[in-house]
Amino acid sequence: MENKGYFFYEIKKGDSVYKLSNEFGTSVQRIIYANPNINIYNLKIGSKIIIPVGNITDTNEYYNSTKLLSDINSLKVVFPFMQIEQIGKSELGKPIHCIRIGIGNKKVFYNATFHANELITTNVLMKFAEDYARAYVENKSIYGINARDLYFNTSLYLVPMVNSDGADLVTGSISNVDNAYINAQNIANSFPNIPFPQGWKANIKGVDLNLQFPAGWDKAKEIKYSQGYNKPAPRDFVGDGPLTASEALAIYNFTLRHNFRLVIAYHTQGQEIYWNFQNINPPGGLDIANKFANVSGYSVENVPYNSSFAGYKDWFIQNYNRPGYTIEAGLGVNPLPMEQFYKIYNDNIGILVFGLVV
Repeated sequence: MENKGYFFYEIKKGDSVYKLSNEFGTSVQRIIYANPNINIYNLKIGSKIIIPVGNITDTNEYYNSTKLLSDINSLKVVFPFMQIEQIGKSELGKPIHCIRIGIGNKKVFYNATFHANELITTNVLMKFAEDYARAYVENKSIYGINARDLYFNTSLYLVPMVNSDGADLVTGSISNVDNAYINAQNIANSFPNIPFPQGWKANIKGVDLNLQFPAGWDKAKEIKYSQGYNKPAPRDFVGDGPLTASEALAIYNFTLRHNFRLVIAYHTQGQEIYWNFQNINPPGGLDIANKFANVSGYSVENVPYNSSFAGYKDWFIQNYNRPGYTIEAGLGVNPLPMEQFYKIYNDNIGILVFGLVV
């Protein structure tokens, strides 16, 4: 059975949390936090407890929706203080999950994989969730900042995969005899210059989710139609109207339900940080972008005009006049190879941490 970062253990005579932590190469704190209802000074023989070991999140393979759900559930077992919420469903009815870590009044929102072939960003947010939670449990620092200070001051909301159907298409997790695959292939056939399925960015119905927000949507439509994306496509089709895709509507409504101080949408690629929307420069937005650049080595840029409308961070900035960012992680051709994962993660962990304190 695949190691998901924990196993169940039956207490035997003479066992203690300290003995078990040494025996299985874990920490006392991890065992205690994974078992909030046990009395560590009075372990009952025959009772079962959770022993956290190793890592849960994947740094070697892309996530599909099934694997993501499995790992989210495992994180919840090992770190029961995490709060898991379904915020909506994909066009094929798959759940869109949010992970919450922290109980502070300041709310911050990170999301990933708006675009199907940018799914290495899901791995980045999942690993960060695990690393942050473990640092909290063990009272350690993450990128030089004490994790418990972060936890008690900030509530972090993570949606690691916005576009689960598209991710499943790109990863080959939808059978080529499935109606959803056949319909997507029919859409792609009208755009032979875009490789299928590797070049697929849209949701399963051929709508680009990051062109779905009411922030210059009509202008985005004008631009993309002029480029030939005037019907469902593997990328760049704005849809029949803003928020007509279920995934975009879920993110929109979720954002409206919260009072986020800052949002970050993770994309690939380019090693760039986009921070403003048209002539709206939210207070502190550029200063924070420059801090992100300093810790990541990425450059702060203005979005190219033809791509500067109807995105999620565009709408957030327009609606709230607060800092919102699109991070274009990594370099190369999407989907970026998993061999880039650790460089991308190490480049971005400073952004992920500092986003919680600014």
